[in-house]
Amino acid sequence: MASNFIFPADEAELCEAIMSAATKRERLAIHGGSSKRDVGRLVDATRLDMSKFTGIVDYDPHELVLTARAGTPLADIQKLVAEQGQMLAFDPFDHGPLFGRPAGQSTIGGVVAAGVAGSQRLAFGGVRDHLLGCRAVSGRGELFVSGARVVKNVTGFDIPKLLAGSWGRLAAITELTLKVLPAPRVTATLVLTGLDPNTGVAAMTAAMASQAEVAAAAHLPGTAAITAFRVQGFQASVTARCALLTQCLTSFGQLELVAAKEGEAMWGALRTLAPLPSDRPLWKISIPPAAGGAPVRQLEKIGAQWLLDWAGGLVWVASDEPALVRLAAAEAGGHAMLVRAPSAMRDVVPAFHPQAMGVAAIEQRVLRNFDPHGVFETGRF
Repeated sequence: MASNFIFPADEAELCEAIMSAATKRERLAIHGGSSKRDVGRLVDATRLDMSKFTGIVDYDPHELVLTARAGTPLADIQKLVAEQGQMLAFDPFDHGPLFGRPAGQSTIGGVVAAGVAGSQRLAFGGVRDHLLGCRAVSGRGELFVSGARVVKNVTGFDIPKLLAGSWGRLAAITELTLKVLPAPRVTATLVLTGLDPNTGVAAMTAAMASQAEVAAAAHLPGTAAITAFRVQGFQASVTARCALLTQCLTSFGQLELVAAKEGEAMWGALRTLAPLPSDRPLWKISIPPAAGGAPVRQLEKIGAQWLLDWAGGLVWVASDEPALVRLAAAEAGGHAMLVRAPSAMRDVVPAFHPQAMGVAAIEQRVLRNFDPHGVFETGRF
């Protein structure tokens, strides 16, 4: 395996390094804080270290816009905006603890490149929805700029949204501009207990359809299964919306308000997936929220452990059965990503859902939603 390292100090050196690798047809593996370096199989590639691209370029709290270099630690940015009473609303988290490493190593560039979003993605959208602009270097060693440091920008192609979640396969990001939002003054967590997966998903669906403006909804199984809801804003609004949510979910049981510290600990555990075992392969399954209960019932039969986030749209699964996990995801109209596994499994199991299965799942969703009477033939999309 290649063990070479490249540490470009600026964009000119980065362009030169990428252009040289392209000319020689050599692979480059982009690294920031390396908190996600164990995702996917090991590749024979030179490590392109972005750790020198650090620092805040511009931050205007009044305009709710922040520009930072890609290698800036996520923790530093979260601390900076928190001091101004603001937040990264897509709720990013650090992958380090998922691999037994200390928190604090993840960089903002890595977060954007991997499309990392936490429980609040449900209400505020993903990374791409908050990415306004960027500077990056293409695979041909060409520096380009896309987007702008303003919220209303409609000029040119929206390349930043394409880079979000691309895992560095399209370009090496050097600088990015994000929209930030005011942090809530009050946060309340309410829970239902004892619901099975299907009922828990139904409760979360009802909550999201209400006017309570739920910021996050998750379901944790167990002997005392918990279905949790987060409501946030200013005090009077939170009080009114909690009462509305309680009334909306009466048929599902007694909705209880938990202590603030207990609620924060609960959502914090979801960021590190503490309820799931750390010694089993970890899967991230994205599916239509309404289908959340169906695949977990199948996966329970093979001994998988799981939890639901994004009101059922995201299933975190601990399982040693790759084929069955991906089959369950495809049958539910979604896809499964292998996040953590021993190197032996990562060498033979693709991190991302195989294209054929993914296309088949999309085809079934299209036919089910737009061709309920079976007019079109399968295998045509």
